[in-house]
Amino acid sequence: MRRPSPLPTPPERRSAPEAPPVDPSPVDPPRVEPFAQDRDPSPEQITEVIEPSRPGRLVPFAPAVAAHDDPPEQKAPDAGGRPLGVRDVWAAARARRRALRREVRRFTVRQRRRRYVWIASLAAVLIVGLGAVATAYSPLFAVSRITVLGTDRLDPDAVAAALAGEKGTPLALVDSSAVKAALVGFPLVESYSIEARPPQDLVVRIIERTPVGVVSTRGGFSLVDAAGVVLSTSEEAPKGYPVIEASGGVGSRAFRAVGAVYRSLPEGLRNQVTAMAATTPDDVTLTIDGAEVVWGSSDDPVEKARVLTAAMAAKPPSEVEEYDISSPGAVVIR
Repeated sequence: MRRPSPLPTPPERRSAPEAPPVDPSPVDPPRVEPFAQDRDPSPEQITEVIEPSRPGRLVPFAPAVAAHDDPPEQKAPDAGGRPLGVRDVWAAARARRRALRREVRRFTVRQRRRRYVWIASLAAVLIVGLGAVATAYSPLFAVSRITVLGTDRLDPDAVAAALAGEKGTPLALVDSSAVKAALVGFPLVESYSIEARPPQDLVVRIIERTPVGVVSTRGGFSLVDAAGVVLSTSEEAPKGYPVIEASGGVGSRAFRAVGAVYRSLPEGLRNQVTAMAATTPDDVTLTIDGAEVVWGSSDDPVEKARVLTAAMAAKPPSEVEEYDISSPGAVVIR
């Protein structure tokens, strides 16, 4: 029987090196001299450090000094290594102001656009207005033709000839007082209006006076209107108009009441009136085909005219001496 071989001897375990003995005496840490803040660091105070990327190279390192601790005569160096001057400060201030202005313009774009739109609109309106005024006062809009409308007894050509002095005047500069002075010579004109029709036409609308009757005067018979204005005078009384007798003459209240009554009459009754008289504004009387009509005051003319027409239809004037309609609700026929 074979003996087994002996087992191999295990390797010896290496013991850890013993730590060097610690010196019980205290070691003072290296003393670092602080930089003085009231003066620049001297070369001796510059600490050299080793740049990690290139071992063995020493790079000088200067500690930063607070800006507020710099003396007044020293200036912070710029990127080029030279001290800052007054021009650099001004340039920096200008750059800051330009940047600020750019920001303001960027945030006020809409406001400036609205302002520009308003300014453009006002300028357009102003230009159009000035152009219109300049055109209106130019010879292109001067009066070259005068048209007279509304005349019945007046001669329109005579009126246009009296206004011929306005020809050549711009429509905007036609003098209304000059037109009035020219129309004063026509007693039949009660009122008028002026209408400009561009480019060169002037239209004059005339309202003639309405004659209400004939008044006997020393010079003959004068045709007058409701205001007592004499329209014409002749030796004989004009036909178709009643003869008026009013206390106080054409300027009295009685005459004005007579004129108001005559103008309120319907055309059918007006043509039948041959005479009118009044001593006060409340006792106007009319004469129709020989019959006397007691009209009274000039109040309620429509109702009185209706009642008189019905009474004349019931009894014609040839059979009646008097119609009393001073109270329309109680008509008296005699």
